[in-house]
Amino acid sequence: MLTIDADAHVLETGQTWEYMDGAERKHRPQVVGATGSDSKDEYWLVDGTLRLKSRNVGRNTPQASREMRDVPARLTHMDELGVSIQVLYPTLFLIPLTPRPEVELALSRSYNRWLADIWKQGKERLRWAAVVPLMTMDQAIAEARFAKENGACGIFMRGTEGDLLLSDPYFFPLYEEASRLDLAICIHAANGSATLYNYYKYETVGFSKFKLNCVGAFHSIVMDRIPERFPKLRIGFLEISAEWLPYTYTDLAKRFRIKGKELKSDFLRQDRIYVACETTDDIPYIVNKLGDDNIVIGSDYAHADSATELLAIHNLSADPRLTPSLARKIVSDNARALYNL
Repeated sequence: MLTIDADAHVLETGQTWEYMDGAERKHRPQVVGATGSDSKDEYWLVDGTLRLKSRNVGRNTPQASREMRDVPARLTHMDELGVSIQVLYPTLFLIPLTPRPEVELALSRSYNRWLADIWKQGKERLRWAAVVPLMTMDQAIAEARFAKENGACGIFMRGTEGDLLLSDPYFFPLYEEASRLDLAICIHAANGSATLYNYYKYETVGFSKFKLNCVGAFHSIVMDRIPERFPKLRIGFLEISAEWLPYTYTDLAKRFRIKGKELKSDFLRQDRIYVACETTDDIPYIVNKLGDDNIVIGSDYAHADSATELLAIHNLSADPRLTPSLARKIVSDNARALYNL
């Protein structure tokens, strides 16, 4: 059986930015250490701002693997974990990095070329979600096209981008192009709004900052009928678990009724929306309420936070609450459908 880790990560290194050339090179992030304390923390210096680098690092993964310095080592570790394919997401880009379009473009272009080279070494087992420069939509579309030609199976987005909801018409050209390219829109636990990010700057665990805004994005995408507007678009929600789904469905269904419409319980399948669960979720309850065709699972490989479960594929497959056919759907069939693998 083809097992798919629907949400794994890479940790960016200096090599990530070696794909910048010419005038772009002045935008290369630099690694700096903490000063004036005993801290061993490291930071990325990105466009004049320090961004913490050395936390949320999965020390139970080999450094050469999580940093993609040794792609064969990553594949070997995947074999040990019983994973056929990983879909790779970024780490640094989980937060807003710059207000300048030219810097965003340089960062995303270099990252995408780094991932393209990783894909070429990965024997079709390392697929990825592209980072696109959303402040310049024509360049975002160009990066999506490059990514499609180089092994990407999705486009990475955060729960909020700038000060816009993800249902805003500004993003429609990207959704149209993603539909044409057969790339999923992959909304990962993350925050792309400097306003919201700074508002929650004292939140230590990132629950409101990174996860609840994605639940809000889900609500607005369904409420504003983005799936109807783009009938070939597939959308994934990653690393926010899935137990919020029944509550959100109940709220949406009431709002639809107020408008004289009906939102059926199989709307995930009809709308081609997929959500990554965690093994701590009450999965039987979720699928009883909303069906079993649109639930996937990821390990959060390379990280070390509340969503990380290195053996997620194995543990879900062995979960006595689940039938073998349901487990197969979650670890294989549904993810193949989301990413068109």
